[in-house]
Amino acid sequence: MRRVLYQNLLEWKSSQRRKPLLLQGARQVGKTWLINEFGKQEYQEYIYLNFEQTPNLKTLFVDELSPQKIIENIGLLFGKKINFKDTLICFDEIQNCQEALTSLKYFQEFAPEYHLIAAGSLLGVSLGKTSSFPVGKVNFLTLYPLSFAEYLDAVGEKLLVEKCSNLQNLPEILHKKLIELMKMYFFLGGMPEVIADYIEHKDINASRQIQNDILNAYQRDFSKYSNASQALKVTEIWQSIPFQLAKENKKFTYKDVKKNSRASTYEQSIDWLQNAGLIHIVPQISTAKLPISGYANRSKFKIYILDTGLLGALLNLSSSIILKPNKLFLEYNGAFVENYTCLELIKTLKQDIFYWSSDRTAEVDFVFQWENNIFPLEVKSGLNRNTKSLRVYADKFDPKLLLRTSPRNFIQSESFINIPLYSLLGIKSLLK
Repeated sequence: MRRVLYQNLLEWKSSQRRKPLLLQGARQVGKTWLINEFGKQEYQEYIYLNFEQTPNLKTLFVDELSPQKIIENIGLLFGKKINFKDTLICFDEIQNCQEALTSLKYFQEFAPEYHLIAAGSLLGVSLGKTSSFPVGKVNFLTLYPLSFAEYLDAVGEKLLVEKCSNLQNLPEILHKKLIELMKMYFFLGGMPEVIADYIEHKDINASRQIQNDILNAYQRDFSKYSNASQALKVTEIWQSIPFQLAKENKKFTYKDVKKNSRASTYEQSIDWLQNAGLIHIVPQISTAKLPISGYANRSKFKIYILDTGLLGALLNLSSSIILKPNKLFLEYNGAFVENYTCLELIKTLKQDIFYWSSDRTAEVDFVFQWENNIFPLEVKSGLNRNTKSLRVYADKFDPKLLLRTSPRNFIQSESFINIPLYSLLGIKSLLK
């Protein structure tokens, strides 16, 4: 199962400015598998340490954090001399060993010749707690669930990936094929275990069971990595998100978590979910000026879940909906389409995104900055041609392009472009 991030790892390996790498991402998005593949394929020697699986590994870091001493101890543990020239060392589940996390600073300062990758399922949560994080001493990469392009590649449709990224009007037979593939992707999502199992067994019920197992693992993490009071609040926020997305405007409101609740009660819980990589927060803007982040109203926002398949599992969505034309796109006020669009934009653009609203008269689902321009993107879950909000935005801010994404084929009319849902991976080339 090929991952786009593999190329980033190759670039990290050959970089003259290479530092120890922190690979972030939610639980079960494939971090360990990716590092293992990279280590075995690109290095002569691969040393793997898992601080959750083998807690006693912490003792390697007790007395001192000298890289030379740590490497010597690891070599003694594995019964071999570690040659830095063609060896990759992995510290997995590093959030379970604060000393190992701190040691990354000293590897960068005193032993930069070593190739070292650290990863952890709750790394973002742990980083928020520590005061000895190696600031400026590490490189960062984030792994997400498989994108739609990666899913196409995994199911043997690699040729369609190039067609999608080119942003062109496709023959109707190809367009319909991609829409059907997209419906299946909406249901399965991008969690590697779910996709791998479905490819092998073609059992949709087993796929849903794996999704539920992943959700249960997340639920256990809420308790394992936070106190009892915090765990309860995190659970309440998490369970409310599908309902929040099912609303027409999808704006997150605290009263929909619990009656009469306030931001002060749940702000830390939202931060926890975000740091764990389980949600993406999209703040509101009321004006489109540069830099866009400076005009974000972070008290008003939408929350999207890391994976459409897990969203469907939380909503207990029946698999029979896949067979109904466009029904899945329209379900829950287009929640799946909007959630999917958010994820594709984040994976492709690798930056924050926002939404725009004006005096409750108009709202554009996503707005983002690319170089020195701001672009609006409206999401349509059906075949409706209405672009009222987009036109209101255009009258106010006169953007270079008006973008819409929908189940329709590619359309361009002057500055207006309809991007098919399956072609969002090509949005960066369009902007360039």
